[in-house]
Amino acid sequence: MLKLKPFILAIGLMLAPSFASAQIPASVAPAPVAAPTAQVVEATPAASTEAKAPATTIGTSKSDPNVGQPIEGKIGLQPQVTTLGEQAARMHDYILVPVMAIISLLVLGLLLYVMARFRRAANPVASKTSHNTVIEVIWTLVPVLILVGIAIPSISLLAAQFKPAPANAITLKAIGNQWFWSYEYPDHGVSFDANMLSDEDAKAKGEPRLLGVDNRVVLPVNTPIKLVTIGNDVIHSWAVPAFWIKLDSVPGRLNETTFTIDKKGVYYGQCSELCGDRHGFMPIGVEAVSKEDFAAWIRAKGGKMPGEGAAPVAPTTAEAAAPVAAPTAAPAAAKN
Repeated sequence: MLKLKPFILAIGLMLAPSFASAQIPASVAPAPVAAPTAQVVEATPAASTEAKAPATTIGTSKSDPNVGQPIEGKIGLQPQVTTLGEQAARMHDYILVPVMAIISLLVLGLLLYVMARFRRAANPVASKTSHNTVIEVIWTLVPVLILVGIAIPSISLLAAQFKPAPANAITLKAIGNQWFWSYEYPDHGVSFDANMLSDEDAKAKGEPRLLGVDNRVVLPVNTPIKLVTIGNDVIHSWAVPAFWIKLDSVPGRLNETTFTIDKKGVYYGQCSELCGDRHGFMPIGVEAVSKEDFAAWIRAKGGKMPGEGAAPVAPTTAEAAAPVAAPTAAPAAAKN
């Protein structure tokens, strides 16, 4: 029996390493060296793809020839696409035009009556009446009442035009130059110039002559817009009739107004202040899109929406597994 003990001990020592290896859990076994490298290489193209801005056709949509631009043979105001513009158009159509028409017809009727009634043949002896209290009261009181009737809606309309922009408004800065417009989106990190298209380019792109631009302003619908404008050299004026906007761009001074576009579409305007020999060749083009399309256009231009930061980078498989594996492996190492 004593002779067998050394023999059994020697066999046990020989089998011990294999038995210990079989007891180590698979979760703490060392990972192959090549695996993390492969995961990192695969993750790199994905990250670069996310960082690349997607291509977009927003800002180049085809315009409607009956919306947002002059129409041959038509008279009156362009269809308004802002709440302020609709209010102003109603005042123009239902208050100012009727009042002007009635006054004009009244004055014309009075002139015709005077010409017929008091001509020399019908009235050889002129009246010597110098005063008529009733007539003087009427022609003083009636104009006052007319002016008061016009002033009440006018004051509310003027107040609405100069109402400060709300906190969630998107800021658009328009800078007038001789003879083109420069635009900035200060909250989004986007800026560009807009020049008039030549007749050939406008025809090829389906743009109206003298109104098409190479870079349109893109704005979201149903969102307050704070327009800030300034002149870089002389006085210009940023005007888009469909928005009821005409704001002077004065060098050294910031002018501001607010509007909200209600309908999608393409709308055109022009500089409305004589600014030099090419004053008639610095048009304005605005494309109103959805909020989602506006965000996509901002990203395509290299900007970002407020509150957006850099996209988070996904951790590799090795980095994700390392914190879990370390606590499990430590007791095993201590046991060994």
